[in-house]
Amino acid sequence: MPAGIAAAPIDVAAVQDALAADGIDGWLLYDFRGLNPIAADITAVAHQGGHLATRRWYYLIPATGEPRGLVHAIERQALAHLPGKTERYAGREQLEAGIQRLVSGLRRVAMEYSPKCAIPYIARVDAGTIELVRQAGVEVVSSGDLVQRFAAVWDDQAIETHQRAAENLYRIKDRAFDEIRRRLSRGIATTEYDIQEEMVTWFRDEGLISDSAPNVSAAENAGNPHYLPTASAHRVIHREELVLLDLWGKLDRPGAVFADITWVGFTGRRAPDRQITAFDAVCAARDAAIALVQRAIGAGQELRGWQVDRAASLVLRSAGLGDHILHRTGHSLGQEVHGTGVNMDDYETHDDRRLLTGTGFTIEPGLYFDDFGVRTEINMVVQAREAVVTGPLQTGIVALV
Repeated sequence: MPAGIAAAPIDVAAVQDALAADGIDGWLLYDFRGLNPIAADITAVAHQGGHLATRRWYYLIPATGEPRGLVHAIERQALAHLPGKTERYAGREQLEAGIQRLVSGLRRVAMEYSPKCAIPYIARVDAGTIELVRQAGVEVVSSGDLVQRFAAVWDDQAIETHQRAAENLYRIKDRAFDEIRRRLSRGIATTEYDIQEEMVTWFRDEGLISDSAPNVSAAENAGNPHYLPTASAHRVIHREELVLLDLWGKLDRPGAVFADITWVGFTGRRAPDRQITAFDAVCAARDAAIALVQRAIGAGQELRGWQVDRAASLVLRSAGLGDHILHRTGHSLGQEVHGTGVNMDDYETHDDRRLLTGTGFTIEPGLYFDDFGVRTEINMVVQAREAVVTGPLQTGIVALV
């Protein structure tokens, strides 16, 4: 099922096949006032008109048998669009008894839970609700890979939107570097914000939308991975300094998914050796991660997000640069730039979710210093027997002269 299934209720039969394959007795989806957007999207509860959803609701898809739900009596239609019977509760005693009946006969259920919050993107169910379910004698396991299958896997149409978005982003990146060259060669004073504003216009020209303006960061600002120039906070771009572009966007159409890239230039003929050494290291780390993904997918082997991160970070640590790593190697892509699928992460978290066919993600190792930072970011899509990089690889710092 493609990313963005919110337009239609979940495919129960497909979920049951996945539960059986993973040895899980059921998937218990729960939400209260939008605390669990994954459950709301997967069940399409958030997209049903004609009723409010201000009370707790539960929807269980068992590995075998008919789904069943539990809703508050004043919101009896909350799950009416979904298959299966729904029980109602009102008081808290009825709620606890209802949960007991809902999971009766099950040993292991998946919920949006992550042990020790190892994957905070999945940890959407509050501890008290987990306690109520465990109180019913049920083991709660993470729904991480289930979420991927039913909220992060792209269909062919979504993949096509990603590829088109990536092509557009690369054109914008080229235009931005050309504009910096043009301004510097003509002695036109320019700032990070000037180039960012030009890129915003080009996003519109290319039919792209995003949750933010792109990033243009020069010199020491590139040493801050989440720097973003604004009208009131930016700096002039001078000659003989590094400039980092980070841009992400998707086509302006329903169901489109993001692409996200980072490239580095230098406003002179050749960057200092220290910057070249750092950039060469992140390129080697990126290539090690890509090679691992392509080798494993090509061989039909299981691969998890933390393993990809470890392959990249090992290159950087072996080069004596481990102290300058500030973030994971990559993140899931989806209808939001940070999707709900597996992240390439053994640094900020330990992501043990599998790389599944139809998922897209970034590979973006970076190194950050007080006076500059470097990063190379590409996107990959896992297909049936291969993993594809959806754009060119930067192999050297671009000379902006």
